[in-house]
Amino acid sequence: MEHIHGLGVDPADGMLYAGSHYGLFRVPAEGAVTLVSPVQDFMGFTVAGPGRFLASGHPGEHQDGPSSVGLIESTDGGASWQPLSLSGEADFHSLEVVDETVFGLNSMTGALMVSVDGRDWEARSAEPMADFAVDPENIDVVLSTTEQGPARSQDGGRTFQLLSGAPLLVLVDWATDGTLLGLAPDGAVHVSTDAGASWEARGQLPGAPEAVHVEDADAVYAAAAGTVWESADGGDSFAERPGTS
Repeated sequence: MEHIHGLGVDPADGMLYAGSHYGLFRVPAEGAVTLVSPVQDFMGFTVAGPGRFLASGHPGEHQDGPSSVGLIESTDGGASWQPLSLSGEADFHSLEVVDETVFGLNSMTGALMVSVDGRDWEARSAEPMADFAVDPENIDVVLSTTEQGPARSQDGGRTFQLLSGAPLLVLVDWATDGTLLGLAPDGAVHVSTDAGASWEARGQLPGAPEAVHVEDADAVYAAAAGTVWESADGGDSFAERPGTS
């Protein structure tokens, strides 16, 4: 599972999935990690609903089509994928879905793009960012990570303002219970419960972070040092997910 680019939990059964350079993997709490998708490069991955996943990236060695697949969808738990839009035009390195609205960071243009149906898109911001997260209770509120620190948008990602006093972060995720968690470039964990206005330092990952998913205030999953790590205490401490090293 080298080069993990996305993590997500399927609400249908609570199973953790990891999108990587070599396909989508099912990562159980116990037992073997298994490849569930065709072998292709998942640069962006998110769970959109029970058994429904969205992704982006590049085709596998023996697959046809443009070098960037745009937005693709699976409705069978990752076993098969169908193109939705922007084939050859987008390589989303970060994807979020809130109330069927899809947000994607297109690495080909640098634009934060938004779609209400996964097919027709609006480019909203070209401000440089590494990652973003959308408030699950208000899709107008978006937090991005930049070289100057986290920035927040109150207009759906059209404009952003830097957050004063916030820690430097590279990855962020926003749980449905309101927990906003960010990872610093060195793997330090920071948590906010007020949309980024203030942050609390938590634990430390053993290396630079590659992906993060926050299920709730307690359950956190992250990829670092070629391994998936899990926390049951909100990021204070981490243990290696069995079978992922």
